Amino acid sequence: MHPILSALKHHKTTVVLVVLEIALTCAIVTNALFLIGDRLAAMRVATGVADNALVWARTMGLDLGQGTALGADEAADMAALRAIPGVESVAEANSLPLSRNYMSVGAWRHPGDKQSLVDNVVEYAGTPGVIDTLGIRLSKGRDFLAQEYVPYRPNLIGSGPRTPPPTVAIVTRTLAESLWPGEDPLGKTFWLDSGGKEPVQVVGVTDHLLNPSINKYQGADRNMFLPVTKVTGGVYVLRVRPDRRAAVRRAIPGVLQKVDPARMVQAEIYTDTIADYYHGDRAMVWLLLVVTGCLLALTALGVVGLSSFWVQQRTRQIGIRRAIGATRRDILRHFQLENLLIVSLGIVLGSAGAVGMNLWLMRHYELAHMPLAWLVSGALALWLLGQLAVLGPALRAAAVPPVVATRSV
Repeated sequence: MHPILSALKHHKTTVVLVVLEIALTCAIVTNALFLIGDRLAAMRVATGVADNALVWARTMGLDLGQGTALGADEAADMAALRAIPGVESVAEANSLPLSRNYMSVGAWRHPGDKQSLVDNVVEYAGTPGVIDTLGIRLSKGRDFLAQEYVPYRPNLIGSGPRTPPPTVAIVTRTLAESLWPGEDPLGKTFWLDSGGKEPVQVVGVTDHLLNPSINKYQGADRNMFLPVTKVTGGVYVLRVRPDRRAAVRRAIPGVLQKVDPARMVQAEIYTDTIADYYHGDRAMVWLLLVVTGCLLALTALGVVGLSSFWVQQRTRQIGIRRAIGATRRDILRHFQLENLLIVSLGIVLGSAGAVGMNLWLMRHYELAHMPLAWLVSGALALWLLGQLAVLGPALRAAAVPPVVATRSV
């Protein structure tokens, strides 16, 4: 170790610059890899519905001076949709997981008690058969009964008097834990409305159902499902055979416009909706991969350049060491240990920088806390990169013959 330290002391400025380069790379790459892993993990989370069997459609009225009301004959629409080959069931819903359109409300554990309010709860609503159509699996309880569907207007679209909410709901495990931590939610009652005046009983629980939008306010799956007889401004959801999705999507506009030509129809395969929601995340992942790759390549080139320079400078010294008995393996080990020491110093500084950067990202961009495993992974990656980068120059150094020691003497 002494010869290595002695050699490094003669190149302090160069060593410091390389250490700082490795530290910066470590800080950035570690956080970038953590961000990539976090986004990929989020994109793999199940929606809680039958992704590969759903197609949805939305209608938008055209003002042609005919007095056509939007959604005037939903029963005819749904009958026409059910007749499309490959369609297994149809229902209406106010929104879908990852569709971005949502309505949130407050849920009260005790009526009028603000201390018991759980705010920003996403409110799903659907017509008869919606739970089976979406493929939502209940871990406890039951589906809605026919008589429990009521003409509730959760999003208050359009004119008309407000109607009370349904008296029953299916909730996610996350919402249940927020309302009654550690308790069985089945059969319990919570309250809706601005002051917590409308009682709603839990009749079913699903372990997981993603929100239409995942953010710090509503979280990932803190939501409830309510049974309604009609959804104003919602979407038709079709459960279809997976191999018929494209054909059904193409058929929907023509089928619905036959029922009412005074409207536009948007139809989409649900997996395309999911892909569209994560479009920004995929772009970020690719950008971070490019940035990470460039940083690692630049760092590797720096190590290769420095090591090559040092080998060239020390050629005669290497020859002398070979002449007095040092083997090729000794020379190779010398440069590898020298590189390991420099990279380790950079990693120590870079790890501290990575933690600081992560704390800053947590404060400003809602990023989660970075586990220790990512620091270890970043350190291992840089150690491996350093050893691979120095291998070529080290092998050239090990190949220097002892006769070099006699030159220029």
